Amino acid sequence: MAVQLSKILTVAAALLSACAQSPIVDLGYAQYQGTVSAANISHFLGIRYAAAPLGDLRFRAPQPPANVTGVQQATVQPNQCFQASDGLSLTNPLETRATEDVISTEDCLFLNVYYPSDAAGTPVETLPVLVWIHGGGYLAGQASAYDGEDVINQSNRGLVIVIIQYRLGVFGFLPGAEVKANGALNAGLLDQDFALRWVNRHINKFGGDPSKVTIWGESAGAGSVLQHVVANNGRTQPQLFRGAITSSTFLPSQYKYDDRVPELLFSEVVAQVNCSSAADKMACLRAADANGLQTANTEINSGGFWGTFLFVPVVDGTFITQRPTLSLLESKVNGEMLLSVTNTFEGTDFVDQATGATANATQYALNLFPDFGPAQADKVGQLYAGLETPLFQENAVQGEYETAAIFICPTYFLLNAFAGRSFKGEFAIPPGLHANDVAYYWPTLSTPPFQNTDFINAFAQSFTAFAISLDPNVKVSATITPKWNKWAVGHTEMNFNETESGLPAVGPVTTSNALLQRCQFWASVGSLTAQ
Repeated sequence: MAVQLSKILTVAAALLSACAQSPIVDLGYAQYQGTVSAANISHFLGIRYAAAPLGDLRFRAPQPPANVTGVQQATVQPNQCFQASDGLSLTNPLETRATEDVISTEDCLFLNVYYPSDAAGTPVETLPVLVWIHGGGYLAGQASAYDGEDVINQSNRGLVIVIIQYRLGVFGFLPGAEVKANGALNAGLLDQDFALRWVNRHINKFGGDPSKVTIWGESAGAGSVLQHVVANNGRTQPQLFRGAITSSTFLPSQYKYDDRVPELLFSEVVAQVNCSSAADKMACLRAADANGLQTANTEINSGGFWGTFLFVPVVDGTFITQRPTLSLLESKVNGEMLLSVTNTFEGTDFVDQATGATANATQYALNLFPDFGPAQADKVGQLYAGLETPLFQENAVQGEYETAAIFICPTYFLLNAFAGRSFKGEFAIPPGLHANDVAYYWPTLSTPPFQNTDFINAFAQSFTAFAISLDPNVKVSATITPKWNKWAVGHTEMNFNETESGLPAVGPVTTSNALLQRCQFWASVGSLTAQ
């Protein structure tokens, strides 16, 4: 009995010692206790940065979290926001319905923080901060998919990492005049902005320097970065970031909040949750069961035209004051420096590859852009006529400038807005599809197919070096990447590829003039594509 009691006391003492070594951070409204990994990297998971957007707070701007007493455990990944899929329909965007529901939660405004520390969780020094905004078409994604240790390791323990969540789909991007009058448009973007302001106020408690913040995202995360770049006419106060990184910039058609398409979406949501006859539709929507809203969210989005996304940012007149391409053209931007990376074939996964026999770039443009006329569609056909097969042309149209999965040309619009202050890269490891690059900087999420250490370090450390010093040439450690000129100097890009014999091939290339000419066309029709 005495031996057993001794063992119990020993275990209890070990647990108490472990708790004593776990770092605690006081945020004013709450205290959070994290953990320290074997690599001496502190993890704080599931920190609430805003109040739960429930009840009357649904479809409103984020609010400060309530004060709570006691120490909150920050040791478990947060619940994800309600999820939905992109369009699966080959015809009318609202004709086909899907019934699959994603089990998530409306109470999801949390973030994760990772930082280098000693064994007790004390930050070793004050470091620059990298804030990751996940992708997923503004419909899906979560913080739990990403392990901050991945990027900290590639930064040689030189960064603090923050990974944020934000409302998605109908919960984060319900459009329409009634939302403007009695709620908040672009709630998902406002969540991100609120999280960035949280970073500005609190990141010093985790060893981060709030004056050296870089925001980075992939796909819709990169699109979110673009939105914050143009937010508030490029005059956001206080300055929330100095560096901006986009991986596969995503710029869907961004209609004015009360245009025809946003109002149709609002009406469809109202109808599906049985609020059409309500005198106060917003009150009815706020009272609706969350699962009912999620069903509408899933069905409406999956009913969209193949590869498109329906609930996305709008021009709200306040946070986003005009079409983003106009703000970029006028260089009304937040941030000091930009790094943008695209993949070789961004659009392929967003085109139904089974339609090769009937592929036609002219018709495809008409399907994608409801405000296009024959003249614009014919011009698209002419611009892409020389690109291999008709299906390849459709892939190119979508990758360069597609209604809801737009990647290539918006990146060049960003680069022009940061003239003389930007770097451009291209990820070209075959097949070079959208998101193929992610595994190389988040390897815990997915193992990189090209298992070459020199290549992985060269590519992944481009991002961490930029986040630390705003210049990928100021390397974290020696890599094979040669001198990387700013993009404005001769339109030079850094190409990350491999040779046929399986060796890394990293070097400068010149941006295609034909591509830039196609982007000029898309810029000229921005009012018709709602960009």
